[in-house]
Amino acid sequence: MLSHEVIAEIAAELAEADRTHAVIPRITARHPEATVEDSYAIQGVWRDSQIAAGRRLVGRKIGLTSKAMQQATGITEPDYGVMFDDTVYESGAEIPVDHFSNVRIEVELAFVLKHPLEGPDCTLDDALAAIDYAVPALEVLNSHIELEGRTIVDTISDNAAYGAMVLGTEHRRPDEIDLRWVPGVLSRNGEIEETGVAAGVLGHPATGVAWLANKFHQHGARLEAGEIILAGSFTRPMWVSRGDDVLCDYGPMGTITCRFV
Repeated sequence: MLSHEVIAEIAAELAEADRTHAVIPRITARHPEATVEDSYAIQGVWRDSQIAAGRRLVGRKIGLTSKAMQQATGITEPDYGVMFDDTVYESGAEIPVDHFSNVRIEVELAFVLKHPLEGPDCTLDDALAAIDYAVPALEVLNSHIELEGRTIVDTISDNAAYGAMVLGTEHRRPDEIDLRWVPGVLSRNGEIEETGVAAGVLGHPATGVAWLANKFHQHGARLEAGEIILAGSFTRPMWVSRGDDVLCDYGPMGTITCRFV
């Protein structure tokens, strides 16, 4: 376990990297003894510093929930991070590429909760009952830690590599559509780069919401009504650069577009 002083130092280092859009050496290269618990502690110190600075927490992201993403990263278990209000874009947005490091896009569904949700025995049915609606979303990955050789400890410490999300306009209640079969066809500059279906996320995209509620219970917390839960990608991440136009077609749930400037 890392000391409180080292945890605070790393959290401050990540906050500075976020501010300057920089990349730092792997935490696990410098502290091979660091555990998953340490990484969530680092993320928590960073999160609390951001809230103290005036940012407003609007939800949580779940990552590494599909085989596609686990194979792309070499990491074999889900993780989670926090999302602030200033990281949420609407479809059609122009997104400044310089605000991020190692910029990639993932195809996801997001869920907005109408009721609080807590473990320890939360099921998929419990999660579906607590969800107000699903909405298509693109996640912008933002990695402040060098990618080569990183582990889940590095990724969690870095707020699960979350940068921003772009929300679509189609809202569907869980009983209106079979969420498992929502497609995603991701294009960059008119060329299809990635495809998938939402069932790729743990068999059902809302399974991750139940997983997160149970994970939170271990820390004495719960998911609150009104929170946005970004459920995890069902495609591999797609690299983007300045000038790229991105479009994702979610079939019955519409499309999302954005441009990186």
